Amino acid sequence: MKKYPLRKSPPKKFLPSYGELERNFLYARGLRNKTDVERFVSADYEREIPDPFLMKDMNVAVLRILKAIKSEETIAVFGDFDADGLCGTACLKDFFTRIGYENVLFHIPHRHDEGFGVSAGALTDLARQGATVVITVDCGIADIDAIEEASKIGLDVIITDHHEPINGLPKALAVVDPKRGDCQYPNKNLCGAGVIFKVVQGILFRDRLGIPEGHEKWFLDLVGIATIADSVPLVGENRVLARYGLLVLRKSPRVGIRKLCRKLYLDQRHLTEDDVGFMIAPRLNAASRMGDIKDAFTLLSTNSEREAEEAVAGLERLNNERKGAVASIVKEVKKNNEVIEEHSVIVTGNPKWRPSLLGLVANSLAEEYSKPVFLWGRDGAQVIKGSCRSSGGVDLLALMSLSGETFEQFGGHRFAGGFSVHFKQVHTMREQLNLAYTENGVKAESDQEEIDILMSVDVVDEVLYERVERLSPFGCGNPKPLIRFSNVLIKNFRVFGKQKNHLELVLGKTNHSSLRAIGFFMKPESLQKKPETGKTYDIIATVEKSFFRGREEIRLRLVDIV
Repeated sequence: MKKYPLRKSPPKKFLPSYGELERNFLYARGLRNKTDVERFVSADYEREIPDPFLMKDMNVAVLRILKAIKSEETIAVFGDFDADGLCGTACLKDFFTRIGYENVLFHIPHRHDEGFGVSAGALTDLARQGATVVITVDCGIADIDAIEEASKIGLDVIITDHHEPINGLPKALAVVDPKRGDCQYPNKNLCGAGVIFKVVQGILFRDRLGIPEGHEKWFLDLVGIATIADSVPLVGENRVLARYGLLVLRKSPRVGIRKLCRKLYLDQRHLTEDDVGFMIAPRLNAASRMGDIKDAFTLLSTNSEREAEEAVAGLERLNNERKGAVASIVKEVKKNNEVIEEHSVIVTGNPKWRPSLLGLVANSLAEEYSKPVFLWGRDGAQVIKGSCRSSGGVDLLALMSLSGETFEQFGGHRFAGGFSVHFKQVHTMREQLNLAYTENGVKAESDQEEIDILMSVDVVDEVLYERVERLSPFGCGNPKPLIRFSNVLIKNFRVFGKQKNHLELVLGKTNHSSLRAIGFFMKPESLQKKPETGKTYDIIATVEKSFFRGREEIRLRLVDIV
């Protein structure tokens, strides 16, 4: 059973002029003095965005790109297919469009057929089309062999990535990646589009190329989407990129963004990190998961009203197909009671399942059954790949490392990961993982989440929301303030949505007014205490403002009932 202990209060001398909510929240973020707090709250762009040339190989990359532009060489951009890679690739397309440079090729690989990363075949094809310089976006750091082949045919490859180098660095002309060991750039956790934005900053520092001073900030809508979608820690520079990205996004002239907001009943003027994380990014990612990336890239980069409308319609179709495919796999897994009920680790697969969908399925099952989940399928190259998710109590990397010779490759972090497995080992994978769980000491840890403050629902109003909003944007590394509301009367509740998988509570205040609490993808039976009308409970929730269909409403986002 999940526990919600109250966070330990900071020392009395810490920010005595601030409210208890802010004091608890800021102290928990590791801030210890007024200067650090002011920097956090103000999130000043000029102060928090470091010099791009602190990044290793940045100068080499910038000078080569400028040389290619001035020599009118063909430049190829090779972008990854997830929301981060798409946004970074669209950012470069914006940049080249703004400077009037048209001699550019764009390649985004097919997830199912080409797989992750940069392939030698794709680079060779770009060279045949006349490319002399290739800029990767959100990929390339692990593709040592492909980059070496490219150099043999005379391609200058500039890698921009944000993933960890595993077996050394590729022999590229430049490797711009803050995670390389010899890079002195202070922010090691930029997303891929963030790295591309630093490259654009670097180019414009050397030569404005006709772009007015500061105009590159209009690219921050894309960087903001990517920063939020890729779940990098929203602290320091990343928090500033997300905050300014949202500011730009709210007034972005991108026709695709405007039409997507209209389709989803989102008020663009008030877009939040939740809108990006739960509405916009999933549709961008659905494109690659379902094997057709064109509409996602078009949505971010087109200036055509017709193309934007077609892209929105295409993404909605793909997203619905993705939902249907995920629901179908979930249903198929649940049919096997032995897999679900008789093992500590849920392990199953099917060669017909697309690996690109299995992370979503595993996440759903891990949340429902509070067990680690490992699912496998087969990609276009007939390689058995899969995804794993933990409900929070089990370290997946430890589990995989203690499972003998089961996996050919695996990676990720303690709560989410991916793997590949040889076909001979796939049939013993369930046995090995459950053995590791029970005999090698990989046990579930205490599952708990700290509460920032205790409150009454009577104080939930516009003023409280504004206090919370000053601490945003929220996400990885900067979660929303978690509040425990005591002795709350449930006046009514209902499940809603096409699949009846969302929950709405109507809560009573002492002045007899009501307050709504929404739990998306949450059912009454999934909570610690199932709600009953007319009874009082403690509610675990965050505070938010909804602008759905033009109606402003302060409400709670439900986490649990205890």
